[in-house]
Amino acid sequence: MKTELEKCMAGEWYDCHDPVFVDFKANARKLLAQYNKLPYSDKNERYSLLKELFGSIGSNVSVGNPFICDYGKNIYVGSNVSINMNCTFVDCNKITIGSNVLIASNVQIYTAAHPVELSERLTPGWKPDSSEYFCRTFALPVTIADGCWIGGGVIIIPGVTIGENSVVGAGSVVTKSIPANSLAVGNPCRVIRKLNGGQQNG
Repeated sequence: MKTELEKCMAGEWYDCHDPVFVDFKANARKLLAQYNKLPYSDKNERYSLLKELFGSIGSNVSVGNPFICDYGKNIYVGSNVSINMNCTFVDCNKITIGSNVLIASNVQIYTAAHPVELSERLTPGWKPDSSEYFCRTFALPVTIADGCWIGGGVIIIPGVTIGENSVVGAGSVVTKSIPANSLAVGNPCRVIRKLNGGQQNG
């Protein structure tokens, strides 16, 4: 029989109030409280806390504060990554960010979701004194590949992959995966043209 954590990572319905998730959140809140009080100039301490918070982190990574995440441990970041201020990462499942990635201010990445139909969304037989959550929850991973630029205020929903070197325009709501080497904008986000993948000036 699968644990609630195993169900979660497999994209199945799971009990988000299971003690394992409560512990994840408590640890993340503690580290975030410390991180978000640190000045920008205290780069060594900032990096040390991110290393403790995230599942993995490469070199030359900057995360602006305030920063909010759910568990932290499900965030995997490559090298040469800039995440600007006021970003929210709901990392109930994996959020994987490649190298050479820019993420602008106010970007929201969500892995958690609920069934659309009310009959499926409500937990069968739920009672107010139950330890279970009143509605069903599942979580799907989000991947941002190497070389991407995610514009300000972008929202990325569960299960989305953004391919290598792609750019997502400010304010977009990304409901479907974006192929590599694409410029995508809008709500819902759609590809408007292809980019010269991997080519550099000079």
